[in-house]
Amino acid sequence: MAKKVPLRQCVGCGEMKGKKDMMRVLKTVEEEICLDVTGKKNGRGAYLCKSRECLVKARKNKGLERSLKMSIPAQVYDTLEKEFDSIEAE
Repeated sequence: MAKKVPLRQCVGCGEMKGKKDMMRVLKTVEEEICLDVTGKKNGRGAYLCKSRECLVKARKNKGLERSLKMSIPAQVYDTLEKEFDSIEAE
């Protein structure tokens, strides 16, 4: 029997993809937003495709804000974009 791959929906483009192919954006207990590269940290997570495009879409359609049930300041998006760039550069 094939093992079931956990699917997650991208808050940017709305596509369903395997959990391993996505980035997890995390809201910690302290209401901080960060990228959870391991996918194991505690807190509420929202998923994004590993492309900057989806981050931009999520910013426009407020997908992250809906998923994390809070408003997200612009500087948080800027930080996320920088983190994304450093990951894409690897």
